Amino acid sequence: MSSNAKQMVMPMGLKSRSFSFSAIPKIVAKSVKVPAYLGGGIAAAGSYIAYKVEEASNYTQDKLGQLKDLGNSAYDKASEFLNGLEFGSQGDGSGSGSSGNGGGGGDSTAALGTAAAIAAKLDEEEEEREKLIEQEDDEEEEEDTTDDQMMNLTRQMIEIRSLLQEIDRSSETLKLPSIVVVGSQSSGKSSVLEAIVGQEFLPKGSNMVTRRPIELTLVNTPNTAAETADFPALKMYNLTDFSEVQKILFDLNMAVPASDAISNDPIQLTIRSPSIPDLSLVDLPGYIQVEAADQPPVLKQKIKELCDRYLESPNVILAISSADVDLANSAALRASKIADPKGERTIGVITKLDLVEPKVARDILLNKKYPLKMGYVGVITRAPKKSLFRSASSHDAFVAQQNFEYTFLKEHKPEFAECSTSTRTLKKKLIKVLERTMSMSLAPTAQLVQQELDETAYKFKVEFNDRQLTPKTYLAENVDALKLSVKNFNEHFGRSELKSILRSELDQKVLDLLATRYWNKSSDTPSDTRILIDNLSQLSDMKTEDPYWAKKLDLATSSLTKLGVGRLTTSVIADAIVSEVGNITDQTQLRNHPLAKEAVKEAAESVLNARYLSTADQVENCIKPYKYEVDVDSREWSTAREQTIYLVKQELQQCQDSFQALKNAIGGRKLSQVMTYLEEGGTAEETVGFSQVLLKRGREALFLRDRSTILGMRLKALKSGPCKSKDNKFKCPEIFLNVVSDKLTTTAVLFLNVELLTDFFYKFPRELDSRLNQNLSEEQIEQFAKEDPRIKRHIELQERKELLELVLQKIDGILAFQRSKSSLTSRR
Repeated sequence: MSSNAKQMVMPMGLKSRSFSFSAIPKIVAKSVKVPAYLGGGIAAAGSYIAYKVEEASNYTQDKLGQLKDLGNSAYDKASEFLNGLEFGSQGDGSGSGSSGNGGGGGDSTAALGTAAAIAAKLDEEEEEREKLIEQEDDEEEEEDTTDDQMMNLTRQMIEIRSLLQEIDRSSETLKLPSIVVVGSQSSGKSSVLEAIVGQEFLPKGSNMVTRRPIELTLVNTPNTAAETADFPALKMYNLTDFSEVQKILFDLNMAVPASDAISNDPIQLTIRSPSIPDLSLVDLPGYIQVEAADQPPVLKQKIKELCDRYLESPNVILAISSADVDLANSAALRASKIADPKGERTIGVITKLDLVEPKVARDILLNKKYPLKMGYVGVITRAPKKSLFRSASSHDAFVAQQNFEYTFLKEHKPEFAECSTSTRTLKKKLIKVLERTMSMSLAPTAQLVQQELDETAYKFKVEFNDRQLTPKTYLAENVDALKLSVKNFNEHFGRSELKSILRSELDQKVLDLLATRYWNKSSDTPSDTRILIDNLSQLSDMKTEDPYWAKKLDLATSSLTKLGVGRLTTSVIADAIVSEVGNITDQTQLRNHPLAKEAVKEAAESVLNARYLSTADQVENCIKPYKYEVDVDSREWSTAREQTIYLVKQELQQCQDSFQALKNAIGGRKLSQVMTYLEEGGTAEETVGFSQVLLKRGREALFLRDRSTILGMRLKALKSGPCKSKDNKFKCPEIFLNVVSDKLTTTAVLFLNVELLTDFFYKFPRELDSRLNQNLSEEQIEQFAKEDPRIKRHIELQERKELLELVLQKIDGILAFQRSKSSLTSRR
């Protein structure tokens, strides 16, 4: 029995001194309580076992056998001890009645001992796994420590590469090399990338799920604890759940139509972690041998064309091949041979080393038939899945993979003595190769960047005179210009302008009421027209007040004062202000920005709507006296008379002009025939050579002729002597209604100016700032500025110039460092 097991089942006192027989009575007394305590202990042990079993999901069946043997041994030893304890108690004679409980307690204690032994064993195995990985880290550090300066240089060059892509992603000259990962769909390409990152993040599926290139940038962040992922193009940053990253990648790939299957548009992904190297990788769709029935016939060719574009110099090729497949059939090596005939830019990666005999794997890694100057690296990117439990988490799977690969290679160290193996070796090799390849490309890239910078600076000077402009300053300038224009509008928009707008609206209402109450006949028959004209003649000749015409005037006046003047006038002025703000906006640069124009309109409407109800109520309350009685003095009557004569003249002129337009369009004779036919009782059904359109035009002509006749009569009456006096308001209803309209307008203007305009011109500039300056994100401001094609060109040319200057500065810094380092080395 092991010492650990002994400590687990023996009482605490027995570890340091011999057994005291005087303590037997106390032990027997306590043993009576054992079953009660053991019930809770067994339950806790069961929970602990379930927890540990869950953690042991990746252990194989032989581990379970060892645990079973250990549990049986612990059970036997615990039973022997408790039986001895029971025998001692019975010999003393004090516990004869508890022998049955003592036996049950022994079984329970044995179960508890078994549970504790299993848990301890699992803990030991877990600690052993962690210790094994730590030993691997120590050994790696002893064998090869990465130069911090080199890592820093690599990181800087990756930043330069990202900046060059930002300047011009489609450029074939302005670029630094990346490591391009190619392989067939079953070669383990995704597993290699996930082993380098240490997380499962690439999309998985039964069908082809990698449909777009994934441009993967790995950034080592030694001072952080969490691993994060960014999708710069999607504006998604600091994602810590890599299952979510996997889902996003899956959705982005599945967004490619099934008819296309492949897209050249890359997905940009940046992963930051303290445990990854600084690398720039590109994951490409896997090669296929034959298209499936549900895939386009040209899919194989599309994949080849996409991969060939990325395999071009100066990119480094990471050709993934499986150890259990003959290299002669490796699609990755075949493609790299075409792109890199001398094998100078290709690193061969052989996966699944554990699936072949170590000697066979060694021959593959050292093969001379397909030589590569950068050689081959053998890896095992998946631990064998022999567990009966649920699958491990992403991190646990990575730990299991690292552990299994390390153990496998250590066990077969003699066979792989001359070979490059392990994922960690591959990482270090990639860092060195990428650093060296990028360094070789820096000098020629610097010359190209300088040429682009000279050309861009020249264009910027010629087109925009070196004027600095940013989306924020452009927006601020235009908002300030708009606010200044609105201020000028405020200075010229006073009571007279308000009254003019309201009078125009209320004059039209007066004309509509007059037409309804006085000027319209009841039907289209000629007799009705004659009756209407006779009645209006009687109105002009009336000697005393007639109750019929007095009631008619009261109804017309009531219709005017009770039509909702408060809401009508407030709406008219609010609409006029919004319209004028729109006109002002069209005179600024904002006219080229639909989103900004809409925001300005919404700002104006928001301020006006906030005061709409209270203003309308105020106006309505103040005109209430006019709903019951309107007093008119001689001056008001005289002014209203002149205004009414002008309005009736305008209305008469419009009728005559419209009649003349119909006459010119149809012809005088034809129009006269149609009008005569309709006056004699002709209907639409009896065409008699007249079309329906012609009959419709004839009715319009009759209406305009009759209206002109009536307006002529009323104009004559208004100019007559009786209409000069306010006492004849029943004879001259047009003048009286005009007086009422003027009083309503004057009263409404007072409160509209105070309640609506003053508040609007105070709050509108602040609302503009809130909507266009404060509440817009940087992306929205940039989107706004670039709506104008010329401003977009200005900003993009300026940004290109600034990025080129930054890239050139960074490249010059690295080249200067390399020169100083070479100088120091040569002196030594």
